[in-house]
Amino acid sequence: MSRPRIDITLPSLSGKRAVVTGASDGMGLGMATRLAAAGAEVIMPVRNPRKGDAAIATIRSAVPGAQVSLRSLDLSSLESVVALGDTLREEGRPIHLLINNAGVMRPPNQQTTTDGFELQFGTNHLGHFALVAHVLPLLRDGRARVTSQISIAARRGAINWDDLNWERGYDAMRAYGQSKIAFGLFGLELDRRSKAHGWGITSNLSHPGVAPTSLLAARPELGRSQDTTGVRLIRRLSAHGILAGTVETAKLPALLAATGPDAEPGALYGPSGPGNLGGPPAEQKLYPPLRSSDDAARIWRISEELTKTAFPTS
Repeated sequence: MSRPRIDITLPSLSGKRAVVTGASDGMGLGMATRLAAAGAEVIMPVRNPRKGDAAIATIRSAVPGAQVSLRSLDLSSLESVVALGDTLREEGRPIHLLINNAGVMRPPNQQTTTDGFELQFGTNHLGHFALVAHVLPLLRDGRARVTSQISIAARRGAINWDDLNWERGYDAMRAYGQSKIAFGLFGLELDRRSKAHGWGITSNLSHPGVAPTSLLAARPELGRSQDTTGVRLIRRLSAHGILAGTVETAKLPALLAATGPDAEPGALYGPSGPGNLGGPPAEQKLYPPLRSSDDAARIWRISEELTKTAFPTS
């Protein structure tokens, strides 16, 4: 028996400029394709230009005449983040939508970014934090909506405040959860600060549920030579329509959060099926680790210090 088709309708995005990180494959590629089909000009910052070129070809095959282009970005390098910010500001075009989608998950052994941060914390959170800071003038010009992709892993756990880089006892899953909790707190604090300082942007969160994406697949650059047991199980469940979503449905919460006319600032969107693992996208209650505004302000201050970036106060 085939599973029911799950989808959403995007509004017209003609004349809008959208930036999607992690758009060279998987969910991000699906998001970029849908945004282009809705008429947006889509900027795809990528680390691997060959994968980026292939992604562009895929989008143009599906959406003839799509306005899509690549920029260079390695979120694990703050120098690369600064360079992208410089490039986009020199282009001088307002950004109307930013989907912070890229991420890494559970390298089996502790790895660090170019700047010495634990890889997941540095890439998933700090890289995106710095990116938003560096393109904030363009986001303000576009009265943008910023959607940050977190994870169901942020539903529990905590930030390891005394050892953010997990130098004392690395735990891959807990470190991943920390990166997504920090990222979620940032996304919510961004919305609060925009309201307080009149930046004119809105910020919300999404999560894809559980789906057979590339996050847990073989990634030699992360020290993972073969697919994890987890991703093999998720593929089987997804193929049989049991609990898990698909790559096609996993992209929908972020698209709803980023483009939905009724999507709320400061809200979380994810699958609405059992356990929020799959199903149609909908607004959900904020996870308990994301509810403390004090924690959000604290991670914001620490992130400014670590990335050597500063957001304006007006």
